[in-house]
Amino acid sequence: MADDGPEIDKSVPHSARIWNYWLGGEDNYEVDREAGDAYIEVFPGIVGMAKVGRAFLSSAVEHLVRVEGVRQFLDVGAGLPAADNTHQLAQRLDPAARIVYVDHDPLVLVQARALLADAPADTTAFLDADMRDPGPVLERAAATLDFDRPIALMMMGCLGHVPDDGEALATVRGLLAGLPSGSYLALYDGHDENAALNEAQQGYDDTGAIPYKLRGADQIREFFTGLDLVGPGFVPYEDWPGAPAEFKGLPIVCGIGRKP
Repeated sequence: MADDGPEIDKSVPHSARIWNYWLGGEDNYEVDREAGDAYIEVFPGIVGMAKVGRAFLSSAVEHLVRVEGVRQFLDVGAGLPAADNTHQLAQRLDPAARIVYVDHDPLVLVQARALLADAPADTTAFLDADMRDPGPVLERAAATLDFDRPIALMMMGCLGHVPDDGEALATVRGLLAGLPSGSYLALYDGHDENAALNEAQQGYDDTGAIPYKLRGADQIREFFTGLDLVGPGFVPYEDWPGAPAEFKGLPIVCGIGRKP
C-alpha cells in the first residue's frame, strides 16, 4: 500500500483497511492483516460478513433504482472504496444518478478522492464530514443532491462506530429528518447474538483500534422506526432475495424503509 500521508496511523489496526483485507484488497498493512487473521481465527464467518456487505449494497441499490425509482444516494460512513461502489452501481443503471459519499476518516478521504477523479463531478461528490452532525452533512450534500426529490440514505455497517445508542439513533433520525418525503433508509449491520463474533470483536477492540459496537437485532431495527419497510422488510441477510446459500446463518440483518 502506498504512503498515504503522515496523518494516517499505521501502528494500530484500522477497521476499513481490515475490511479491505478480508475482501481480498491491497489497501492494508501488516498490522491490519495480523488483526484480521486473529479475528478470523475466533470467528471465521467475518469474511462472509464482509462479502455480505458488498452483496447487500449491490442488491439494495438495484432495488432502489429499479423498483422504487430512486436516482439519488447519500452514502454515509462509506468506508474504503472497493469494487462496485454506490455511484458505479447506480450510474450503471442510470448514468444521471447522483451520489454523495460521506466519511470522516483521513485514509478513506485519500482513497475516495482518487476513485472519484474520473467520476462525473456534477453528479458524484465526497464530503469529509462527521455523520454525527447531520446539519452540515445535509447542507453540503445539497450542492449535488436535489432535496426536492427522494434520496436514499445508505448506512452500510457503519453505526457501530457511534457507540452510544441514543447518539446512534439521533444520527439516523437527524439525517432522515432533513430528507424529503419518499426518501429511503437502506441499512445492514452485524448483531451481537453470536458468542464467537462478540469474542472476536472484543479482541479487536482490545488492540487499541477504534472499537465497533455490536447491537442486538431488535436495537438495529429501531433505526427503521417511523419508516414503511419495503421488499422483504427487516430480515436476516439470508432471507433477503437472492442471498447466496453460502451466507446462511451469519449474524447480520438488513432492510430498506421508506420515509412517509
